[in-house]
Amino acid sequence: MTAGLAVGCGPAAKDKTPQAVQTAEAAPVVKAPGGTSALSQAATAGPTVLFIGTSLTAGLGLRPEQAYPALIQAKADSAGTPLKAVNAGVSGETSAGALNRIDWVLRGPADIVVLETGANDALRALPVSEARSNIGQILDRIKAAKPHAKVFLVQMEAPPNLGQQYTTAFHNMYADLAREKGVTLIPFLLNGVAGHAELNQADGLHPNVTGEKIVATNVWNSLKRAM
Repeated sequence: MTAGLAVGCGPAAKDKTPQAVQTAEAAPVVKAPGGTSALSQAATAGPTVLFIGTSLTAGLGLRPEQAYPALIQAKADSAGTPLKAVNAGVSGETSAGALNRIDWVLRGPADIVVLETGANDALRALPVSEARSNIGQILDRIKAAKPHAKVFLVQMEAPPNLGQQYTTAFHNMYADLAREKGVTLIPFLLNGVAGHAELNQADGLHPNVTGEKIVATNVWNSLKRAM
């Protein structure tokens, strides 16, 4: 494993939560190239894909249209696949924070839910049992609120400085939860990006424009099979 597998997902941003939740309730925040909204671009009504996550989903340091949910919207548009991407990412969020706001986020429509959480837990060396409990409860609430939605859980990794026992337990947690809760596991979000300085911003943690395109492809390769 390389350094930076679990990334610092920005400072805590409690003031951003209502905005993200409002977006999830009302209309997509993501925009396709050219600045038009994903909703207005969709010629035909398609499934609403709700992306719940940290700054890795919110697109910290990038313009809204450069974050991977917006890039997935663009990929779907190019492929002629009707889809409405909703970016409900919040920088600095832990799995506990996601659990605290999940009911509010789920007030809006969601036919497909992508959950990206846990990296900030690893940075805090939160016991894996606590992270697992939080994420498990989030998945339970998603399934209760959106019983017909297809749910994806994104694999995240812990930094190697926490030791092999922790990093192995953290890694295994995602596959275990996916099996237990009956959701689909998306491979590590930052595959091909983490540890590559040329693909990350100056902080060495968050993807730059080029790296974000790889992230979008990583997620899209899993999502398109559910479209």
